[in-house]
Amino acid sequence: MASEVPSPPAKAPEPELAPYVLEGARSSRSKCKSCRKKIDKGVLRLGVLIEGPYGIGYLWHHLTCAAKRRLDDVEEAYATEAWKQAKEPPEEYPTIEELRKVNEEAEEKRQARKQIPWFEVDPSGRAKCKNCGDIMEKGSLRVVLGREVEFGTQYRTMPIHVHPACVAEEMEKADCGTEADGFEHSVRQNSQGLSEEQIDSLLKEIGELPESEGDDDAPPL
Repeated sequence: MASEVPSPPAKAPEPELAPYVLEGARSSRSKCKSCRKKIDKGVLRLGVLIEGPYGIGYLWHHLTCAAKRRLDDVEEAYATEAWKQAKEPPEEYPTIEELRKVNEEAEEKRQARKQIPWFEVDPSGRAKCKNCGDIMEKGSLRVVLGREVEFGTQYRTMPIHVHPACVAEEMEKADCGTEADGFEHSVRQNSQGLSEEQIDSLLKEIGELPESEGDDDAPPL
C-alpha cells in the first residue's frame, strides 16, 4: 500500500498592511504620485495603501508633496504614528504643524495664480503668437487667452499667448476659452505689474471684440 503523501504545511497568513507608512525611501526606484518625480533614496515618503487591479499596495508620495495636496492623509498618518510601520523608522521627521504650514503656503500660491485672461510683458522674445505664428518681441506687451484642449474625456482651458492685434480673431475660434463678455474687467483685475496706462493702451490696440455667442445685446467694451 502506497504511503500517503504528507500535505504541504499551511502558509502563514500575510501580515495586514497598515493604511499608511512613513519612511525614508529604501531605493530610488519609486515615483511620487503627486509630482511624478523620482523619490531619491533616503528621502521621506508617505505610502497610502490602496487596493488596485493587481492587488494591495502602497502609492508613494514625497512627504512634502502629500502635505501640499493630500493633507487629510498626512493628518491621519500622523495620528496613527505611521513612522512606526516602517521597516527602518526614520530618526527625524517634520512635525504635523510644519506640514500644515507647507499646505497653507501651497494653498496661498494656488490662490495667487493668475486667472485667464491677463496682460503681461514678454520676458524672452522666443514665444510665438498662437494665432498668427509670428515671434513676439522681448519686452513687448502680450495677451494671455484661454484655449480649450481635450484630455481624454475632459476639456481644460490652457493659457496661450497672442499679439494684442490678434485677440479678436483668436476669440472667434471654436476652441477659444475666453469670451468678450467681461474681458476688460478681467484683464484689469488679473494683469499684475502693469500700469493703468499700459492696460488702456493694450485695450485700445485690441479694439472691438466679437460678441459672445447667443448674447446679441451685450454692451460694447
